Order: sequence, then structure tokens, then C-alpha cells
Amino acid sequence: METITINEEFIRLDNLMKFSGMCNSGGRAKYLIQNGEVKLNGEICTMRGKKLRPGDTIEYQNRTVTVTSNTP
Repeated sequence: METITINEEFIRLDNLMKFSGMCNSGGRAKYLIQNGEVKLNGEICTMRGKKLRPGDTIEYQNRTVTVTSNTP
């Protein structure tokens, strides 16, 4: 499992996929999410603008990324 640390309150699902390297473009992230290929906290999520907060976990193609924060 990997972790991605954010400096804000949240990050959108499609942006996290790009930032983590799960896909190489926003268009590709949108396609994968809308086709039900991405899981958020163990359930399929089709909302590309879904706000992820520390503790949330996404899964795509046997890769798991957890969101963490360095803000108190």
C-alpha cells in the first residue's frame, strides 16, 4: 500500500489518480472512474470530483493508495 500526503483539506479523486501516477492524464482518470474501474474505500466510485480526505483509500489495478495529511 502506498500513501499520498496532501497539504489541503481534500483532493479530488481524478487529481489524486494523476498525482499518484495511477494514470497519466485527467481525461484517462475521468474515463476510468466513470467506467467503474476505481474503488474508494472498498466500493466502486463513479464520481470523478469526489473529495478525498485523509484516511480515504483508492484502488485501481491491484494498486492501493491511502490519503494522508501533514496538516494538524
